[in-house]
Amino acid sequence: MDYLITGSTGLVGGMLVRRLAEEAGETPLTVILPVRNEAKARSRLEGYGNRKNVRLRFIECDICKTPPKQFAIESKRCRIIHCAAPTVSSYMISNPVETADTIVLGTKNMLELAKFLHADSVVYLSSMEVYGRVEDNGNLRREDELGQIDLTSPRSCYPLGKRMAEHYCHIYEKEYGVPVKIARLSQVFGKGVRSDDNRVFMQFARAVLEKKDIILKTEGKSFGNYCGTEDAIQAVLTIMKQGKAGEAYNVVNEENTMRIREVAELVAKELAGNRIGVRFEWEDPSKTGYAPDTGLRLSGEKLRALGWKPTQGLLQMFKDVMEAIGR
Repeated sequence: MDYLITGSTGLVGGMLVRRLAEEAGETPLTVILPVRNEAKARSRLEGYGNRKNVRLRFIECDICKTPPKQFAIESKRCRIIHCAAPTVSSYMISNPVETADTIVLGTKNMLELAKFLHADSVVYLSSMEVYGRVEDNGNLRREDELGQIDLTSPRSCYPLGKRMAEHYCHIYEKEYGVPVKIARLSQVFGKGVRSDDNRVFMQFARAVLEKKDIILKTEGKSFGNYCGTEDAIQAVLTIMKQGKAGEAYNVVNEENTMRIREVAELVAKELAGNRIGVRFEWEDPSKTGYAPDTGLRLSGEKLRALGWKPTQGLLQMFKDVMEAIGR
């Protein structure tokens, strides 16, 4: 079985390559990696392709512009995991058209490739942001309970792009029988993070290491839904092998769900021993790119029914991040 993974220079894509290489054993494995910059990708994935029976094949291209037949992939059986998407909020604000195009056109091309190759299985990595703005009604939210997204906000390019990409998955499965499943990720972090990542969880971890107060740019009222890196990787592989085509699955550890402010206070207390505090320096979200406040609390019941079970708590996830960036 060959694998094709987009977004391999990102956290989840890179960790998927690592997991597949580590578990290959004596079975020959080819992992095909469409990348924008081959030199950059090789440096980040160095070592995984040097293992016995593991071959990494890099294809330098723009998946939004490369027609499927130009991939020239010779594979009798292939599984596709589509991870590639912008993740930096400030980029989404300054480049909303490019963000939407990357998500939607890139996904459509990967689905066309899956159809062309008669792929054995496909997983599309979506986001909890597809839910939009929802109120906290006291219940965990299932996959079919979406909220509202502001059509006029440039920042909506990301959640609306993800919704359209999910819709393409549904209609490609219905019309062409492409066996695509959707992994709707919560915030994923832990092992494998890079030191140049600047998302909120990294800011919290750096504050502990640098013995500085955690600074929140919002009121911290929004609920955060989280999942450890290794749990998320296992979830993606579970969905690939056991998920139902055309279906979406929330990837979340429900025990980790809490408001952003509560996360900051937990980190300051448990990891910094109350030696740092939590301060607020509010900034205009239209400039920072932060998603609007939401009462979203995800249900992971549907994925757990496939046999998946999360193992990593929030504090351990932060410890893994601190170990990675504190070396």
